[in-house]
Amino acid sequence: MVDSRGHLTPGAPEVALSRFPIGLDDLVRWAWVVRWDVAPGRTSVQRVLQYPAFNLVVDPIGARLYGPKTVVDTRELAGRSWVAAVLLRPAALPLLSATPPAALQGASEPVPDAPVGAVTAAMRDSADPDRAVAGVLREWLAPCAARVGAAGRLVNRACALAEDRADVVRADQLAAEVGVAPRTLERLVRAHVGLTPLWLIECRRLQHAATTLRLEPDTDLAVLAADLGYADQAHFTRRYRAVVGETPGATRRAARASTD
Repeated sequence: MVDSRGHLTPGAPEVALSRFPIGLDDLVRWAWVVRWDVAPGRTSVQRVLQYPAFNLVVDPIGARLYGPKTVVDTRELAGRSWVAAVLLRPAALPLLSATPPAALQGASEPVPDAPVGAVTAAMRDSADPDRAVAGVLREWLAPCAARVGAAGRLVNRACALAEDRADVVRADQLAAEVGVAPRTLERLVRAHVGLTPLWLIECRRLQHAATTLRLEPDTDLAVLAADLGYADQAHFTRRYRAVVGETPGATRRAARASTD
């Protein structure tokens, strides 16, 4: 099972989320499947601060390629259904779509050649749906993965470093880590993700902040802001509210209330 900092509403009893690798590491970070069974007349609200990457999502009626959002995405689930998807590496988009990545920020487009029928059959008929879905997606995307080039691998590495290295808090630091000029990194990241290198870093910091406040609601906000590299608590609070849609204090209060 692969962990994720992006899911801000874990633990809903009517929603089951699984994540698993499928190989094709230059192209796909992991696959994920969500199943839900919500009682009639109710909805389950799910909040996600997306990774700065694209998701290719299959459901019973079709497939779409979703671009990253720079604010929390809120979805309301009702009834009983599922989605299966892959979280793509940055190298993937130019190989899967002719649409400029910036045009897909917060948007989506259909994927007409996706194996919707095969994924649906795997979800419906297999004794191990996750494994069956992984096989279908791997077979479909393998030819695309074989075409990933040096530029795509460099952007993959930059995104991974931005996410994993807490000591990298500026775009020029990130460029130095991957051995290119800041302008070169900016151009490559925009061409593959449609976002800036600085947002890669900001997304990691805010995902970490939201997860920390959910799991450890007594965390001191000033200390958290400093640990994440913000100039001060006020700056941290402004950025958190702009992206997550609530203050750090509100997240902390909700976490405390959920344990009462």
